[in-house]
Amino acid sequence: MPQFDSLVVGGGFFGLYTAELLRHAGHEVLLCEKEADFMSRASYVNQARVHNGYHYPRSFLTAVRSRANYPRFLKEFPDCVDRSFTQYYAVGRHYSKVTARQYYRFMRSVGADIEPAPPRVRRLFDFDHVEQVFVTEECAFDPVLLKRAMVARVEGAGVVCRLGTRVETLHQTAEGGLRATLETPTGAETVEARHVFNCTYSQINALARRSGLPVIPLKHELTEMALVGIPDELRGIGVTVMCGPFFSIMPFPPRGHYTLSHVRYTPHFQWEDRPGERTLDAHGVFDRAEKTTSFPYMVRDAARYLPVLTQCRYVESLWEVKTVLPLSETDDSRPILFARDAGLRNYHVIMGGKIDNVYDMTDEIKKVLSGKAMDA
Repeated sequence: MPQFDSLVVGGGFFGLYTAELLRHAGHEVLLCEKEADFMSRASYVNQARVHNGYHYPRSFLTAVRSRANYPRFLKEFPDCVDRSFTQYYAVGRHYSKVTARQYYRFMRSVGADIEPAPPRVRRLFDFDHVEQVFVTEECAFDPVLLKRAMVARVEGAGVVCRLGTRVETLHQTAEGGLRATLETPTGAETVEARHVFNCTYSQINALARRSGLPVIPLKHELTEMALVGIPDELRGIGVTVMCGPFFSIMPFPPRGHYTLSHVRYTPHFQWEDRPGERTLDAHGVFDRAEKTTSFPYMVRDAARYLPVLTQCRYVESLWEVKTVLPLSETDDSRPILFARDAGLRNYHVIMGGKIDNVYDMTDEIKKVLSGKAMDA
């Protein structure tokens, strides 16, 4: 039976980064991804925003962590980011959970660069619906370039990678290790590992359910990102309206278009995983769901704030399951989930709400590998 120091489940960005980290710590690592390619689901289908704190005016910790992690990400992946546009944040005049003054003061308190937008940009907005517009410093990442970089890194580090391989179940061995059954393109297989790290995002509880392990409370949404062609007035510009039932439009580097998302219309429906209740396989729900675009509703509402959006051209929609911790609903925070010994000894669950969360997990993994106790 093949034996490894660590088995990483899930080949998204977090799984690839975790596998490389473990390999550099001296572990023999097996990485299993059930899809035919790495970073092909949630790591690809998202807004591609590298957060710099501006998105979280109601969560001081998330904003501060984003501020700390933003330069780290740019330094580590300089060839994988798009800095060819300027990101503007506007504050809605009605229905916003913060005022423009509160937003400005909060961003200054966390050290974020923020100033009123120049007149040529302000003229694009309808100030009956927008209180203020600010120029910020934020960029996008290219998930295709990021995937190439990470795959080269894990392969160069000597991680054993298996595509088209789903980890079906986990069980504790008599020696205290973990035995995993795999469904591979050539049939069933069994491997053993001292540690298992579940980085499968929306599939975290699917593996737990199949293995008879406790369910972690999670909220899932079927989400739509509309890809659009933009009018000339928006070239080189990204816009996010805060902080309520508003929208965002910004470049999506791998496709050469922009994504339009809306707090009200991007989620099509939602469901939750709750302990003690029957849980649904999120990817199964995704496969069965009817997917009809809400672009007409998105653009009609967004154009009230940014009238030039009426000239947007719909291209297609990107669909995926978005998964968050239920506690994030109160303040829109995006803490990282790191559940150590999640029902089995040395079985650990990792989930990040945004790409820069990856730096918040490294210290926790190092504690696991050193045998240190968890923080209170």
